[in-house]
Amino acid sequence: MTGEGYKALDDELKRLKTIERPAVIAAIGEARLHGDLSENAEYHAAKDRQGWIEGQIAEIEDKMARAQVIDVSKLSGSQIKFGATVSVIDEDTEEAARYQIVGEHEADVKRGRVSITSPIARAIIGKETGDVVEVITPSGAKAYEITKVEWV
Repeated sequence: MTGEGYKALDDELKRLKTIERPAVIAAIGEARLHGDLSENAEYHAAKDRQGWIEGQIAEIEDKMARAQVIDVSKLSGSQIKFGATVSVIDEDTEEAARYQIVGEHEADVKRGRVSITSPIARAIIGKETGDVVEVITPSGAKAYEITKVEWV
């Protein structure tokens, strides 16, 4: 994953531990004061929320423990690999697009960040500027010309 992706995970982990976890503990305490727990919907909802939060914390801690953080600013070269920002042109529509290849949890197409496992990333990995690649999309095969490879 990129350093930016690692920081985002760390920020989310801190938020869950310092804001969400204490809030749900307080909600459980408040719900307990309402009497019979077997028929207390607030209590059960808070316990469900607590389970979800603890699951998220465990998942994020696991991802961070196994993460291999790559400093994209130290990468270079003309061949596309993880972390590269790639400009392409759709050969049919002449529409330009720009994507950065990132880890799965960092992907956000609206921000131009595609997962390393996405069809477009798999098609362009190992290619260089000027190459044309074919990508199988839900709407059929598309051809893209790679116009630029950047390391930002």
